Amino acid sequence: MGDEMRTALIVRGGWEGHAPVETTELFRPGLVAAGFEVDIADDLDVYLDAERLKRTDLIVQCWSQGELTKEQAAGLTGAVHAGTGFAGWHGGIVGTFTTNTDYLRMVGGLFLFHPEEFLEYEVTIDAPHPIVAGLSDFTVCTEQYWLLSDSLNDVIARTAVTPSAGGHGPGLVSMPVVWTRRWGAGRLFFSAIGHRVADLEHPTVRELTHRGLVWAAR
Repeated sequence: MGDEMRTALIVRGGWEGHAPVETTELFRPGLVAAGFEVDIADDLDVYLDAERLKRTDLIVQCWSQGELTKEQAAGLTGAVHAGTGFAGWHGGIVGTFTTNTDYLRMVGGLFLFHPEEFLEYEVTIDAPHPIVAGLSDFTVCTEQYWLLSDSLNDVIARTAVTPSAGGHGPGLVSMPVVWTRRWGAGRLFFSAIGHRVADLEHPTVRELTHRGLVWAAR
């Protein structure tokens, strides 16, 4: 840890089904231990505060099923483009602000579908990266996200999804689970896993998520 503390801003709210308070609190101690001064915002108007965002090294967002105003989106995307890191998981990143194309282009993905039931599936480490260094492939039992994404993403973990009920149609589809991304001077980290606190308490998921948050910071 350096002499100067960095600043992390946790922005949480939206649909309570994704436990925005409980899941983000899981990672607060690790951020503090990594040398961050951690602040909390429960109002999207924080994205209007240009000076505050300019001083923020990392935004951890957990806000599902929300909407951004044009001004809020401009504040957020502008801050990331200027160098503020942006990170999070599951619907708090790709299942929210779905009508704002500037936001969606920044994060590089959109939630499309998951089966109604939880599934046990394997996550395969796909590429060398500090976030997954030394970690092995692992299995989780939770929602399996079908995502739309683009080629600017650096995918570092994948799974395989069944494209249709009953096993008809084409074979399994490779699907990103964890990616990083550059947006201007900013770094982004996203993981599809995190519907429940228990999902994020999985040892490998917790470790790679913590690493991803720290990696994304300026």
